[in-house]
Amino acid sequence: MPDVFVNYRNGDGDKTATFIERELSHRFGDEAAFRAFKSIPPGTRYQEELLHNVRRSAVLLAVIGPNWTNYPALHDENDWVRREILEAFDCGISVIPVLEGAGTARLKAADLPKELGQLADRQFVRLDMKDPEPGLTKIAKRLTELVPTLRDRTAPESQSAVRNQMGNVSGGTNVQGRDITGDIGNVIKGDYGQFHLGKGNMYNQHFSGPGATFIDGVNNGGIHQRFDGQGKNEDDDR
Repeated sequence: MPDVFVNYRNGDGDKTATFIERELSHRFGDEAAFRAFKSIPPGTRYQEELLHNVRRSAVLLAVIGPNWTNYPALHDENDWVRREILEAFDCGISVIPVLEGAGTARLKAADLPKELGQLADRQFVRLDMKDPEPGLTKIAKRLTELVPTLRDRTAPESQSAVRNQMGNVSGGTNVQGRDITGDIGNVIKGDYGQFHLGKGNMYNQHFSGPGATFIDGVNNGGIHQRFDGQGKNEDDDR
């Protein structure tokens, strides 16, 4: 199911719409964005597909070129650009105007049919094809805010994340830097070494003998030991 419906008019913003859809597919996956020419299979009743996919989307991007408001078709109730936007309004879907280039003026309600007047009140994004990255980044950021399930596959990994992978550590120091989020699992092989988990400091302790015991701090519960062979517990001499 597409999360983003790309609305555009042929001859005014269609190239920008194609660019947006391709970039969104690259960032969020092939099925994230709907664009009629690409997304409607041949032989399909396009009228039903258009309105059906508007209703299924979470966001409609209305791509607006420099002559968009001058098209007489915008006043025709059967115009598909108009119908898609009005369907999004009726369904409570977020509508974001995307202005093409520096030459496209901000929308004014006086220049629009009454039914589309609220489009002029929506905050827009300007996408200049001479330097598209700022506009694309703004669009992608807003989409991830509106659609939490979207994941930008091109975004750099958070610098606060720490991942460690270590082999055996013998006779040296193991240091974890920055914050630790989540659980830590450890497997200690052999009968030597030391282990510390939790808050506070750790100081080196020396253990010797076949079965030494060291207790530091509060001990809630009991400690039980059993030693066989040469390393007998002193209680076994009774």
